[in-house]
Amino acid sequence: MKRKGKISRKTKETSINVDLNIDGKGKYKIDTGIGFLNHMLEQLSKHSSIDMIIKAKGDTHIDLHHTTEDTGIAIGEALKKALKKSVGIRRYAHAMIPMDETLSRVALDISNRPYLIWNVNLKVEKLGEMDTELFKEWFQAFSQAAGITLHVENIYGDNSHHIIESCFKGLARSLRAALEIDPRNKKTIPSTKGSL
Repeated sequence: MKRKGKISRKTKETSINVDLNIDGKGKYKIDTGIGFLNHMLEQLSKHSSIDMIIKAKGDTHIDLHHTTEDTGIAIGEALKKALKKSVGIRRYAHAMIPMDETLSRVALDISNRPYLIWNVNLKVEKLGEMDTELFKEWFQAFSQAAGITLHVENIYGDNSHHIIESCFKGLARSLRAALEIDPRNKKTIPSTKGSL
């Protein structure tokens, strides 16, 4: 069964197309119009091994909020669509990601019960052209749309670029592990309820 998801999301504020393949090799073609967001989504694709093609246009003449948030929504929706009923997945995963002086932890549950815990403090207001408060908005939008319980925590670090990048890489590695098919339970849904 191919686990692929394609979403076209159009509003008065943004137009976003996402095409992803969970069982890919981490190949990507990403253009959101926001340089730093592109960089983070490239990390997400590469380290999760999820192939991603993302094209986003938004009202960046106002600010970057709508494009950032709606990109999170569209990627989450595409992932949920690709998963279908979540048969055979491992469901839970976590990752500790070091990046130079920084250490971040990400844990998740692909539960269809979205929730975000965000324990990340950044010392600067902008990274590139992005307001750093927008990263929480991206993770919130993604977790809600994908139906994922997501805990993101920066344990320590000084450089804000390293902190955010380690969070995206932590999400990537956690997704890669949680989305893997469990060879002992290939045909079952990982829940005593029988559905997620």
